[in-house]
Amino acid sequence: MPKASIVVPAFNSTQTLPETLASLSAQSFDDFEIVVIDDGSTDETAQIAEDHAGRDPRIRVVRQPNRGLAGARNSGIAAANGEIIGFCDSDDLWHPSKLATHMDHFDTAPQVGLSYSGSVLIDEHSIQTGHTQSPRLQNITAAHVFKRNPIGNGSAPMFRRAALRALAWCPKHEMQRDWVFDETFRQSEDIECWLRFALKTDWQIQGVSGLLTSYRLNAQGLSANIARQLETWERMVAKLRPLSPEFFKRHESAARAYQLRYLARRAVHSQDADTARNLVRRSMQISRAPLIEEPMKTLTTWAAAQALARFGDVSFRNAQSALLSLKPKQS
Repeated sequence: MPKASIVVPAFNSTQTLPETLASLSAQSFDDFEIVVIDDGSTDETAQIAEDHAGRDPRIRVVRQPNRGLAGARNSGIAAANGEIIGFCDSDDLWHPSKLATHMDHFDTAPQVGLSYSGSVLIDEHSIQTGHTQSPRLQNITAAHVFKRNPIGNGSAPMFRRAALRALAWCPKHEMQRDWVFDETFRQSEDIECWLRFALKTDWQIQGVSGLLTSYRLNAQGLSANIARQLETWERMVAKLRPLSPEFFKRHESAARAYQLRYLARRAVHSQDADTARNLVRRSMQISRAPLIEEPMKTLTTWAAAQALARFGDVSFRNAQSALLSLKPKQS
């Protein structure tokens, strides 16, 4: 049996899946399998995966009717043979050393159940945007997950199978396999899983050094619908609040403010000035935590939203440069 499994949920991914699978086949650690879940694709996704499997025997292809991203991941977990299981969405990429780095981490830190890396952001053409997700790596608490989501995206983490087992449940209507990800969510399924993991299990969450994941920004992707993303985030909070009412009472306002700021930044990237300004304003009204704890990032977001509304096209780098130019010189 392979030591590790990489689950690749794929739906109508003909444009990006070849590059994704090539990046996974190129891992320096070689005792692993790739489980591609074709989630009811209507294009040539399954055939592309089968073609790659013909060249790399570590690839297996499982076909199923469409169940969404969470459902594809759950099917991948059920099909996986490795004791370490990771996920790579069909439009994201892994650095060649990513798997080896996580395997070393699990070997040296038996208390860790979820290991993740930082990410570089890439565009539709796989060109780096200049932005990264460079998160906190150590002493991760449920509050950190709720407010700042250091894991970042669904292609960044790897889990011990035993840790996933601690999260699993089987809904009454499910006849095939357990759920780890909540299939009733079509967005926010990542943060719902990470936060439930932090609240319900004794496993530790830690990051590894390096930007080992390439996370693709796609204006047509699931995360692009800002209103729907906020709606599902609120639904996630409502679902998990009964697990620890005191925890949510203490941290919910700050977490909501951070989420609104994150969505404001997505709105700026989408060139939606009105939405960006509205989200920044709501964030600051709900909690001052982002301004106090991360003043530059918060002010950069505010400045970018204002500049976009006034001047049109704007970048966070320009907004940050403008803010830095206002700082008094040291004397």
